[in-house]
Amino acid sequence: MPLLQQELAPNPEETLANYVRRVRISLGMSQKELAGRAGLHLQSVGKIERGQTTRLKQVPKSGLAYALSVPVEYLDAVCKGVAVEVIASLKFCPQCWVPGTPPDSMWTHPRSKHCFACGSQLRDRCGSCKELVASLKFRFCPFCGKSYKGD
Repeated sequence: MPLLQQELAPNPEETLANYVRRVRISLGMSQKELAGRAGLHLQSVGKIERGQTTRLKQVPKSGLAYALSVPVEYLDAVCKGVAVEVIASLKFCPQCWVPGTPPDSMWTHPRSKHCFACGSQLRDRCGSCKELVASLKFRFCPFCGKSYKGD
């Protein structure tokens, strides 16, 4: 049974070390498995979980987010020590969304089904592989590599 997005959200005042450890354990992964999935060295994962690393560069952060199945924004929030607002469902308009920008707040409303500007049906999954959209920070799906805007 997959974990709910809210269960994977960082708790207030949670450190990067505690957050990564908590999510890794809740997913039933070892540090070695996490390192392999994230494309990191095992020692790097150990340093993160021991609290010796408090900031992440973009590539390791993306890999870690992918391996933990969390949005990159969650890792940004714990690194910066700020609260993150959990979005009920990350949706975007395939016509109006500009890749690399955050989704319009109207699109992420739980009852929104269509774009308020153009009427297109909102998407919450990749059009190619049908995986849930975890982050709209990038224009391509991390699972299949296809553009979110492409069909």
